[in-house]
Amino acid sequence: MLINFDKNVPLKQISHYKIGGNAKYFFEAKNADDLIKVIEKQRQLKTPVFILAGATNVLIDDHGFNGLIIKPDFKFIRKENNVFVNPHTKQSYSVGINVGAGVLMKELVDFALEKNLSGLEWAGGLPGTLGGAIRGNAGAFGGEMKDTIEKVMSLDISQKNPKIIKRKFKDCGFQYRSSIFKKNKGGEIITEATLKLQKGDGKKIEEEIIKNINYRLLKHPMEYPSLGSTFKNVPLTQIDSKIISINPCFNPHKSMSIIKNDPFPVIPAAYFISEAGLKGISIGGAMISPKHPNFIVNILDAKAKDVENLIQLVKNEVKKKFKIELQEEIERLI
Repeated sequence: MLINFDKNVPLKQISHYKIGGNAKYFFEAKNADDLIKVIEKQRQLKTPVFILAGATNVLIDDHGFNGLIIKPDFKFIRKENNVFVNPHTKQSYSVGINVGAGVLMKELVDFALEKNLSGLEWAGGLPGTLGGAIRGNAGAFGGEMKDTIEKVMSLDISQKNPKIIKRKFKDCGFQYRSSIFKKNKGGEIITEATLKLQKGDGKKIEEEIIKNINYRLLKHPMEYPSLGSTFKNVPLTQIDSKIISINPCFNPHKSMSIIKNDPFPVIPAAYFISEAGLKGISIGGAMISPKHPNFIVNILDAKAKDVENLIQLVKNEVKKKFKIELQEEIERLI
């Protein structure tokens, strides 16, 4: 099969943020063979390569990307016959499903609901694809992607001869908003995964999904393009004890405590940004959302540089006030 790239593709139209210049080359891979062939051609051209999943947490440079964008577009969901054993109760009730990396999280959540399978309710309303969610170990409402992973398949493109790697959960290196795939910085392309979900009550599953979707609509600035949470929440263990002692909001025994489980005790990044007085601050067409200050929203044809300037402002002000260095959750394509 001949591999033909699309050329000069406007990434602004693909980006969830509606920000970014053109990609010199662009290719949607439908299967692993496509991936191997396109990597071979990319090496012949000696052009840089970037793997773009759902483009929901990637800040794309205004000048675009002078290389090849590969979008894994593996869209299949198959219910497996295999049943997993709960290691604690020894009961066999978890159902396996095999899912392509290009499947949207919304499609996956809808499939689980249709089959009365529980375990993905936390992802109700989550944008992006399964591949991106695995790479960044996406999470919300106390759940994380790692909670349902049985195994992950990826294509290792860091070697001379690309090869498929199959990893069980324990080998995926999942951490808070991270994984071995993220740490390998583009050296691997996730192709598919096997998830284990619990047989459940369809009505209760639907209620939980709807509750989470409604929360997002109520609390998040969904009316504007964004990349979701700009910064990671801050683990309580990383906060200076002196700061905790003088601020009653950090006291878990007080009713006003802002500590939440994510899935371990954290202080939301939004709290620090709000307390630093940055709600509603704008630079160019980008604004720190007054509704949820961990969202930097595109309100008026923002440029990547506008977002970068706001990110740096937030970091500087939060560090000045709290002696805390916020860590970014978003990725960059430059």
